[in-house]
Amino acid sequence: MFESTETIDTIAAIATGGTVSAIGIIRLSGEASIEIADSIFRPLSGLRILEYPDRKLVLGTLIDAEGETLDHCMCTISRAPNSYTGENTAEFQCHGSPTVLRLALETLFSKGARQALAGEFTKRAFLNGRMDLTQAEAVVDLIDSETAAAAKNAAGQLGGAILRKTETIYSNIVDIISHYHAVLDYPDEEIDVFELADYTGTFENAERELRTLLDSFGRGCVMKSGLKAAIVGRPNAGKSSLMNALLGYERAIVTEIPGTTRDTIEESVLLGGIKLRLQDTAGLRGTVDPIEMLGVDRAKRAADAAELVLAVFDGSEELNSEDGEAIALAKSAGRSIAVINKCDLPQKIDISVIRGSFELVCPVSALDKTGLDTLGRAVSGLFPVPEAPAGEILTNARQADAVGRALVSLREAIAAMKSGATPDIVLTEAENAVGALGELSGKTIREDVTRRIFERFCVGK
Repeated sequence: MFESTETIDTIAAIATGGTVSAIGIIRLSGEASIEIADSIFRPLSGLRILEYPDRKLVLGTLIDAEGETLDHCMCTISRAPNSYTGENTAEFQCHGSPTVLRLALETLFSKGARQALAGEFTKRAFLNGRMDLTQAEAVVDLIDSETAAAAKNAAGQLGGAILRKTETIYSNIVDIISHYHAVLDYPDEEIDVFELADYTGTFENAERELRTLLDSFGRGCVMKSGLKAAIVGRPNAGKSSLMNALLGYERAIVTEIPGTTRDTIEESVLLGGIKLRLQDTAGLRGTVDPIEMLGVDRAKRAADAAELVLAVFDGSEELNSEDGEAIALAKSAGRSIAVINKCDLPQKIDISVIRGSFELVCPVSALDKTGLDTLGRAVSGLFPVPEAPAGEILTNARQADAVGRALVSLREAIAAMKSGATPDIVLTEAENAVGALGELSGKTIREDVTRRIFERFCVGK
C-alpha cells in the first residue's frame, strides 16, 4: 500500500487565475482551516462561520490581520471527512481583484497556513481516500481538455469509470488467489476444493476487458492531445488561406506572389471535433532561392512527421509536376485528404487523377469558407472516438503502462493454465497482474511516482 511521509498541515492557495476577474477563489485545507477562516471572516448575521453547517455559502466581511476590511465576500466550510480533500476545508469567494486575493492569502499565512504546492489539494484527496489515482489524474485532464470528447471522457474518469472497470477484475483475481492460499494454509478446514480450471472463464474475461481498455489508448491520445497535421501543396494552391479559414483569423500571410510562405507555421485548431496541431508549409516547387529551398525541405519533413496530411490543390488550375510532388508526399503519410480549393471558381483540375490517388476528396473554398464542415467530417471519420462509455477511454500513458503489464501477466497466466502448469505458477502471474492494477488506482505505488503525477497540476487544485 502507498504511504505518504508528508506532514499534514494547513495549506492555502488562490484557486483562480492571476488576472482580473468577476470572482476569485481562495481555498484552505487542513485541521486548522475552519478556525483560521473564523479568525478573518465576519458573517453579516452576527454568528461565527464555525457555527454554520457544512457547504452553506455565508455572506460577510473578510478582514486582514489588523482588522481592516479587505472585501465583502462569501465563505463556506466543510468538515472532515466530508470534503474534497477529506480534511477540514474553507473557501472564500471574493471579488476577482488579484491585489485583494494576494492580501487575503498573506493574511491566511499570518494565521498559520502555508502556501499550497501544485496539486496539493487533490493529492490530499487521494491520500485521504476521497478519490483513487485515476480520478486524481482526471482532474488535471478535465482542466486541460480542449475538445468536448476529451472533457466528457475526463469527467467520466473523475466519476470513477476506470476504477469501476478495473476494480471488478482486481477483486476477482484477488478472490482466486485468496482461495488458493486458504486451501494451502488451512488444509483441515472445510474450504471448497481449489480447481484452477474453474477459473478459466474469469481469467479470459479479465483478459478481454483489459485488452479492450488498452486498445482505446491510441485513439484516446488523439482525443486528448490532438495529432500532427501538415498542409502541403504547390505555391498559391491556397494552403495559407485554408489555415486562416480553419483558424477563423488571418494567421498566415496570403498574397498572389508564389513562395510567400517560406517557413512552417504551427497553430492548434479544432476540426471535426479533433484537435489538430496544424502546420502550414512552404509551397512545393523547384527553386534556387536558398531560403525558399529551406522552406520546401521543412515542408517535406513536416509531411513525413505528420499523422495527417491535407494535400491542397488549386481546382481552378490544371495539375502540374508540383501537384504530383504533393500527391507523393500525401501517399507516404499514414492518412491523407485531398482538399480541392477554390471550388467557387470554374474548375479545370482533372478530378479523376485526384480520386485515383486519394480515398477522401473534399472541395472547399477557403475564400468563402465553404466545404469546411465536409472536411471536418472527413477528419473525424479517419480518427473516430472509440465506442466506449465516457471515462472508459485511456488517455494517460502511466495508466496504459499499468494496464499493459497487467494484460501481459494475465496472458502468461492463461498460457500456463492451458499448458497444464501447477496452480502456483499460474497464480504468480496473477499476482503480477494484481500488482499492476494496484498501481493503476494507487493501491500500490511509490511516493516519487505520485509526486511526479501531481506536479502536472496548477496551484490551488
